[in-house]
Amino acid sequence: MSLFDRLQGNRAEKVKAEKDAGAAFLETNKAKEGVQVFDSMQYKILKEGTGEKPAPRATIKAHYIGRLLNGTEFDNSVKRNQPFTAPLNAFIKGWQVLIPQMPVGSKWQIWIPSDLAYGDGGVGQAGIPGGAVLEFEIELLEIISNA
Repeated sequence: MSLFDRLQGNRAEKVKAEKDAGAAFLETNKAKEGVQVFDSMQYKILKEGTGEKPAPRATIKAHYIGRLLNGTEFDNSVKRNQPFTAPLNAFIKGWQVLIPQMPVGSKWQIWIPSDLAYGDGGVGQAGIPGGAVLEFEIELLEIISNA
C-alpha cells in the first residue's frame, strides 16, 4: 500500500468519525427544548424578528458566528464589527435553505450537517474538518435586494 493510499484511508476514517459524531449530536440536539427541524437541519429561535423574509435569491446583510460542535469558533463577523452583505446563492446550501425562513430582525442558532455545509472536504484554512456539522448564530439585519 502506497503512502498516498494510507493517507487517503486515514482521511476517510477521520471524515467518517466526524460524520458519526455529528449524527449523534443532531439526534440528541433535536430533542432539546426550542430546537426545531427543517429538512435535515436544526434551528432554535433566539430572537423573533418581525420584518420581511428574504426571497431565495435575495441579497442580505447579516451578522454571524460560526462554530464547530466542540465550540471552536472559525469565523465571527460580530467580533470584526463587520456584518456581511451577499446574495443568498453565494452561501453554503444550508444557509440558502434556512435564511429565507427568517424574518428580518431574527437571530437564530442553527446546526447544519456537512452535506449542506462544506461536505467531506471541509475548509482546511478555516479549521473546518471534512464531514463536520456546523453551528451558526445568524442575525438577519436587512434585506438589501429581494429579487
